[in-house]
Amino acid sequence: MPASDPAVETSLPIGSDADLAWVRQHVRQTAADLGFGLVQQTKLVTAASELARNTLVHGGGGHVEITPLTRGVSLGLRLSFVDRGPGIRDVELAMTDGYTSGGGLGLGLSGAKRLVDEFEIDTEPGRGTTVTVIAWTTGVPAARTGL
Repeated sequence: MPASDPAVETSLPIGSDADLAWVRQHVRQTAADLGFGLVQQTKLVTAASELARNTLVHGGGGHVEITPLTRGVSLGLRLSFVDRGPGIRDVELAMTDGYTSGGGLGLGLSGAKRLVDEFEIDTEPGRGTTVTVIAWTTGVPAARTGL
């Protein structure tokens, strides 16, 4: 597979399990192209996998918008998972660790939030849901103080 241009916004459908694999692969490649380290890539792909599965299972399918970002010298990646499903009735409850509406472990939304730098949910019952996450390359980790 040729390397993709990391500066180009991409929209990928989410309508099947095969699409979930393609989303994970594309997110990993784009993150690598932007200079995300292996641990950062893994966190971002894990969050993307959880959110893409939610889009498919709970939202009835949709798409993900993958957008490279620049902030000064930092590069980032914004992922927006969009569906037109039933929406989330109680976002606060849905964000609680252990809560599940689908028989899973209940770590999807809250777990994804912990894996990224920025997290936002826009939802309304009957209108669908958009979950947007942003991760920034960190470069060299800052020294820890107070150890």
